[in-house]
Amino acid sequence: MSVLPTGWRERALKELPQRWDIIVVGGGISGAGIAREAARVGQRVLLLERADFASGSSSKSSKMVHGGLRYLAEKELELVRTSVRERQRLLREVPGLVDTLPFAFTDYSFQEFSRRMFRWGLRAYDLMARARSSRYLQADQTRALAPRLLAEGLKGSFAYNDAGTDDARLVMRVLFEAIEDGAWALNYVCAESPLKGDDGQVHGLRVRDTQSGEHHDIQAKLVINATGAWSDGLRKGVGVDPQMRPLRGTHITVPRTLLPVEGCITFMHPQDSRPVFVREWEGATVIGTTDVDHGNDLALEPHATPQEVDYLRSGVAMFFPHVPLDDESICST
Repeated sequence: MSVLPTGWRERALKELPQRWDIIVVGGGISGAGIAREAARVGQRVLLLERADFASGSSSKSSKMVHGGLRYLAEKELELVRTSVRERQRLLREVPGLVDTLPFAFTDYSFQEFSRRMFRWGLRAYDLMARARSSRYLQADQTRALAPRLLAEGLKGSFAYNDAGTDDARLVMRVLFEAIEDGAWALNYVCAESPLKGDDGQVHGLRVRDTQSGEHHDIQAKLVINATGAWSDGLRKGVGVDPQMRPLRGTHITVPRTLLPVEGCITFMHPQDSRPVFVREWEGATVIGTTDVDHGNDLALEPHATPQEVDYLRSGVAMFFPHVPLDDESICST
């Protein structure tokens, strides 16, 4: 992986006035991936990020690369097939950044769900991945993965493999590969508004260097909005109605000594039967995730509400009754 030379940012700013083939707005995994693919086919590509690279969703995820098993129930077969194949490709191509993560979905006698459908879903998941990983673990095997898991009513668990990652490191890997292939990337440059020609088409961007306050007009044949949940901010400059419904998923992190698990344990929350995971990550244990509408200003850093933290704690209290999950035991959210 390359290291950017001293003064690279100043030199890149001087290059901004030239005409680019493609400007990519957004320095997360989507923007980095687009920039890499475009650079590899010889396009002159400039990627812009208003803060740190990977500072948005790509550093606040569940740290997983998964095929979306739950989307099988919604009959999104093509989505799952594509996602599973991409997961397998990443496992092959970037070991150490994307690695196998075993999952165990708990099966309790008091839970109501179709076990037959779950088994069929796992078989379909395996077929799409062209790799057999699903199996049923007995209660003692399940508790070997999570020693503090509730024993009463535990029949076993449905086990299968997905993958885990360090999301921000993955972004930086892809971004450096894009730069090695000729792309340019600048952070702390905010895209303020699209530039339109007489034909009404977008032919560039007006941007602001947030470090100096200077504005630049940049010409491009194509502008790609890869800003995820923030995409309506740039989209309104071309007169398009908002299309995003921002959602927020909160995670809490606790010491692994408090809640040790191997791989990822999933249970159904007693309040609404939503799946909640408890997984190991970087020497800690991560518990997540909520799913609520994010009504706050997207320019502000998102944060966990006390209600979301309490939701996760109540789920843990049910399935890990001997784990004292008080405020002092939570390392971060």
